[in-house]
Amino acid sequence: MSWIWNPDGDAPKPPTEDNMTQDPSDPTRKVTKKAANQPFLAHKQYKEKQEQEHLAWLERNREREEKLARGEEVGPAEEDPTAEQEVGFLGLLKFIVYLILIIVIAGKFFTGSFLWEYDGKWARLKTYWPEQNGRLFSETYLATFDGRDPAKPLYLAIDGDVFDVSSSSRTYGPGGPYHHMVGVDAARSFGTGCFATHRTHDLRGLTDDELRGVQHWKKFFTEHKTYYKVGRVLHHPIDPTSPIPKHCDAKKEQKGHPTTGNSNPMSHSKGNSEVPIREEL
Repeated sequence: MSWIWNPDGDAPKPPTEDNMTQDPSDPTRKVTKKAANQPFLAHKQYKEKQEQEHLAWLERNREREEKLARGEEVGPAEEDPTAEQEVGFLGLLKFIVYLILIIVIAGKFFTGSFLWEYDGKWARLKTYWPEQNGRLFSETYLATFDGRDPAKPLYLAIDGDVFDVSSSSRTYGPGGPYHHMVGVDAARSFGTGCFATHRTHDLRGLTDDELRGVQHWKKFFTEHKTYYKVGRVLHHPIDPTSPIPKHCDAKKEQKGHPTTGNSNPMSHSKGNSEVPIREEL
């Protein structure tokens, strides 16, 4: 019950001389060597060591200059060991490489995938090194890539661009639900949904919604993670006096076939023999 007789507690003991050192920021005072002061004291020791090394370098450099003045042979000039090194391009490149490695390893640790479970188009080499991206096809030659020859890939064209859809051979290959779409540029059918009668690149007379539908599906194939653009098809000029293909839906033909369903441009009306295409394909 000593606290009753001494409620203020015992006076703190002054630190011993052995536990004191000079303050790095103020030579006129001393500080203790407690843990909180160690970073500052360590920095002081580092600066002192740097100063010693710099002075030693200056002395070696002075001796070298004297030897040169006497005509003696000397080695190459020594760089200041205490000089701060600039990062430079190689240092920045090394930092970027290390950062990428850390991100990749962290992805494998947290998600089990080096790419953090990303499986999009940008994770595939063919996106950056496409095969024959500038290849030109005639309509006749494009027709040979319709799956009849199992040794050839499956090519689908829309509005002049040709895409390799071989990764979905069950869908676009012989016997598949969309086999009729390969080997030809059926851009018009992508806007109208008339796959049997509009297997042509002729886009004359389409409504704004139908044209947007064509561009929608062209973007779909362009950004698909497993389909790749392989070139373009060269079409014969369309005779402007030739009749515009009629719509497969008589009601839409009478109304100028306005909207065909912009949310899914491949949709069709009842009674039509066409088959709608799903975006997940």
